[in-house]
Amino acid sequence: MTQLTDTLANAAPSASDLPAPAYEVRTLGCQMNAHDSERITGLLEEAGYVPAVDRDPDLVVFNTCAVRENADNKLYGQLGQLAPAKKRNERMQIAVGGCLAQKDRSTIVDKAPWVDVVFGTHNIGSLPVLLERARHNHQAEVEILESLETFPSTLPTKREQTYAGWVSISVGCNNTCTFCIVPQLRGKEKDRRPGDILAEVQALVDSGAVEVTLLGQNVNSYGVEFGDRGAFAKLLRACGEIEGLERVRFTSPHPAAFTDDVIDAMAETPNVMPQLHMPLQSGSDQILKDMRRSYRSKKFLGILDRVREQIPNAAITTDIIVGFPGETEEDFQATMDVVEASEFSSAFTFQYSIRPGTPAGEMANQVPHHIVQERFERLTALQDRISARLNQQLVGSTVEVLISAHQGRKSESTHRLSGRSQDQRLVHFSVPDGAEAPRPGDFVTVPVTAAAAYHLLADPQDASEYSLRRSRGGDAWEAAQAESCGTGSSGKPGAVGLGMPTLRTN
Repeated sequence: MTQLTDTLANAAPSASDLPAPAYEVRTLGCQMNAHDSERITGLLEEAGYVPAVDRDPDLVVFNTCAVRENADNKLYGQLGQLAPAKKRNERMQIAVGGCLAQKDRSTIVDKAPWVDVVFGTHNIGSLPVLLERARHNHQAEVEILESLETFPSTLPTKREQTYAGWVSISVGCNNTCTFCIVPQLRGKEKDRRPGDILAEVQALVDSGAVEVTLLGQNVNSYGVEFGDRGAFAKLLRACGEIEGLERVRFTSPHPAAFTDDVIDAMAETPNVMPQLHMPLQSGSDQILKDMRRSYRSKKFLGILDRVREQIPNAAITTDIIVGFPGETEEDFQATMDVVEASEFSSAFTFQYSIRPGTPAGEMANQVPHHIVQERFERLTALQDRISARLNQQLVGSTVEVLISAHQGRKSESTHRLSGRSQDQRLVHFSVPDGAEAPRPGDFVTVPVTAAAAYHLLADPQDASEYSLRRSRGGDAWEAAQAESCGTGSSGKPGAVGLGMPTLRTN
């Protein structure tokens, strides 16, 4: 009997003999989702999971968006692709979180019964427990809370990059835009205390970050909850006092609440970058009214004028929705006129799609798709021309570029590296023969030699036109690579080791 027991024990591996489960996080959404995914990775690694490097994942977590219809299609398409893998690996689990999970709830399991866990925007911290519960009970666990369980920034976080990071200053939104479902899914705005925000920024800088982006659904309403309408401008100025923090950005403001004290703070705080994302949505005052955007085109253009008066080199980007219900040709032309006058460096343009549960989704005067498509193409063509012209004006100037760990698709063939200028333009540049290659997180100063609509090219003729500034951000990146057994930089142009990402954004 003892011999049989020993034989069985030797034949069947125990749970302790199995390798640690490997995870992959797929982010479908905005910067807020991407930052939440950093918290998800932190939670998973604290619970004993490891990144899926050179092996198939035992856990795939989807962190979803619900703003546009294609987010649904992306999720369910990818869930369908994972079904065969789930059958092959009995250890595998699939979890769905984020805004779409908050909206669809158990519908996700109805459509994809092989999903193990569904969790919402308010209970990210419950994910490890829900995974264990689903594993133990052999059934899907769906847990959606209606209010915030804990402020997300208190959760463990594994940053996607060491040299740059996002910091949430608030979650939720108090606006009632008729096309948007975010307030229903993320709740009313909750503001963090300034001291907590600045402590997180300082901790990021202490760990090597040289750039920080402040995040909120509406950053310039920050402080209203605790009675200080000037809190956001004060926060920007306070970030300017943090030694070692070289670049500060923020997203997104709302034109209705954007105030001159914020413009003053941007202009007077050296490390706040000359870049502003200001969502327009529509140039038609009637459509803005129907959207409940609570500003009109004149006010919007006035904000841009005041920004450019104080920050002449500011690059301003925007969001625009084409084909909102009831949009006439005259309404669309008003948008074209505002875009022409605004001279955006780039624009994120979207075709309106019905989101169930929003007032706009119930409007009767939906615009036919073929009309929306035709207007969309006219708008993007106009913006492409504007972007190309503005970029062309930069040829001959020099730009300081913060090197990115994520290189362009053509970097291997072009031998160029990539990064972002101070005004957030994408720059592809080459390293002259004999010059030292930068690391992600380092800075280079290079001449702009050519331009396209959505990027700049910088090809220095020789080392005299190329300046490398190694930074704490590059040191932090190199240390992280060494810790994860990365190869680091080889010192050759185009040969920067980028490591193995554990967070995938679609």
